[in-house]
Amino acid sequence: MHKSFLMTDLAFPLIVAVACAGIMGGTSLFLTNRVGAFNEIFVVQMLSNGLQTGDYAAAASFAAGFLIARVLEGPLVGVLDIGGSLMTGVGIGIPALLIASGYKGLIENFTTAVLFGALAGLVVGLVILLVRKSMPQGLSAAGTDVMMGAGNAMGRYLGPLIIISAISYSIPAGIGAFLGAALFYYLKKPIPGGAILGAMILGTIFPVK
Repeated sequence: MHKSFLMTDLAFPLIVAVACAGIMGGTSLFLTNRVGAFNEIFVVQMLSNGLQTGDYAAAASFAAGFLIARVLEGPLVGVLDIGGSLMTGVGIGIPALLIASGYKGLIENFTTAVLFGALAGLVVGLVILLVRKSMPQGLSAAGTDVMMGAGNAMGRYLGPLIIISAISYSIPAGIGAFLGAALFYYLKKPIPGGAILGAMILGTIFPVK
């Protein structure tokens, strides 16, 4: 039977490399424009605090710990948590370590950031494959060919918080968030997505002056 290339071991590091390239590019945009980072607000705030104080210990240790744990966990359970391993570990932890070491320019330059992110992702993917191949036969639950954010299951509870945050920003954004959440609820789609889109649309039409 024909086997899709995306289901082969060779494709996995390439997919992780592409994902990490985009994530690192987002971090580069955050460093230069303060927008674009792919992560939770509190994790990005750790990096932001480091930029203000020069102390990147919190961001580096927290994110690097997530990266190591998720890379070791991935081959065992068969699922790579993108949020912990890539978005937090590669997107925040590695940049924090590089900036603390004096290589801020490597991340601030968008092109080099994307290339470095791809390289980091390739290494992460290869390490995961190596760990999986070295495990005793039958110990792994499944091949590490499914990537997802385990924290996404909690997303349904964030809708009300997003609406409240939008209202605190501006009334139009709050109304947009409420209408978007209501529409997505009716369509049986994730409420946070509707709240965010609604807040962005009305917040753009009626900006805060």
